[in-house]
Amino acid sequence: MDESTRLAMFRQMKEEIRGSRKYLAVGIDIAKEKHNAFFGTSTGTSLLRRLVFDNTQEGFKKLCLHAETLKKQHLLDRIIFGVEPTADYHKPLGEYLIREGYMIVLVSGNAVKKNRELLDGRWDKHDTKDAANVADLITQGKCLFYEFPSLAIRQIRSLLSLKRRLKKNEQGYRVRIRNHCIAQYFPEFDPYYGYGEGPAIVKKCFDPSYIADLPFGEFISLVASRNGGEKQRVRIKQIWDKAHISIGCRVNKAVAFEAAILMEELQLIRMMINKTAKSIAEVCSHLPEYSCLLSIPGFGPDVSAMVIGAIGNPYRFENERQVIKTAGYDLSADRSGKRSDTTPVLSKRGKADLRYALYQAALIASVRNKHFMRYFTNKLAGREREQGIRTKMRVKLAAKMLVIAWTLMKKKEVFDPGYITI
Repeated sequence: MDESTRLAMFRQMKEEIRGSRKYLAVGIDIAKEKHNAFFGTSTGTSLLRRLVFDNTQEGFKKLCLHAETLKKQHLLDRIIFGVEPTADYHKPLGEYLIREGYMIVLVSGNAVKKNRELLDGRWDKHDTKDAANVADLITQGKCLFYEFPSLAIRQIRSLLSLKRRLKKNEQGYRVRIRNHCIAQYFPEFDPYYGYGEGPAIVKKCFDPSYIADLPFGEFISLVASRNGGEKQRVRIKQIWDKAHISIGCRVNKAVAFEAAILMEELQLIRMMINKTAKSIAEVCSHLPEYSCLLSIPGFGPDVSAMVIGAIGNPYRFENERQVIKTAGYDLSADRSGKRSDTTPVLSKRGKADLRYALYQAALIASVRNKHFMRYFTNKLAGREREQGIRTKMRVKLAAKMLVIAWTLMKKKEVFDPGYITI
């Protein structure tokens, strides 16, 4: 069953499941080793309150066998399995059920939490009740489509996730080197750390007293990078001079060893980030949508890959509002009672990394591309003196660029300036 067919069946189910007598709802409480399942109907009838099955192929077959048996016994037409996402534990079961041709849906953790006490008016929480909770939400139609995109999209998402983790680790090492090692033992070196000679100094001669004892010619030959030029020579001379008057704590062998190890780890992580980025570009290059997104001003390889990974199958969205919600660029406000005049703000419920990437793309496009510059200037007309108006308009531009990207992915077309005015 392809993704489009599954999506059409899901939309049909959402429309007709309330009060329907043809659906068997199976709520599953996911765990690491054993899962709990609850079987019920849309009319509120409990058919099997608890089924415990292992997170194995035999366990999955056991689940499907019980579902098929209850379906036949009670003359039901369709089976719907529902799970609450729990780390990655639900993914093997989800993929197995999809490959077997079953319909599976997701129930958000927020909905599960709010609906829990409505089942019996208690706060009590346990596996059996959680499974019944999931099944109850399915019968109300309060569930989400379980996306299972193409292999290429899954690869892109996996690599993007890996890159995010590597970038987080990179930031951790950078902060430790600067805020722990340099700030404590050679604070005068901090303004120069970001230049080409910085890593070599941290690895080879982190001790200011050791630098001060070296002749300048030997020091520059030890840390200078290729083709550094006269500017690098001036910087290294300044570092060498500051080492003579450094106020840093005394460096021992353990400190120098730690600094060298941290720098080696940082350089290794950066190398892995570059290799991951190349792998992402390699996978994306085989998708026709990639070249379409690269044609949008401000969209580079990173932004294009993130948009493809976030949207996946563009046909799963019915309108642009759903696309904007994916990034959390939709507006929300508390409009009840005395606060009914509250100014709407971004919901930020979507993907934070995607929002940041799109904003950077909007920032670049609004100052470098004539079509986006004209559009941005027209939006600012008459409001130039408002505080923060440029940021607000760039956020709106970022949301518009996401919609343009979605449109190009559907049509398999390259960017045309006419899309800006639509």
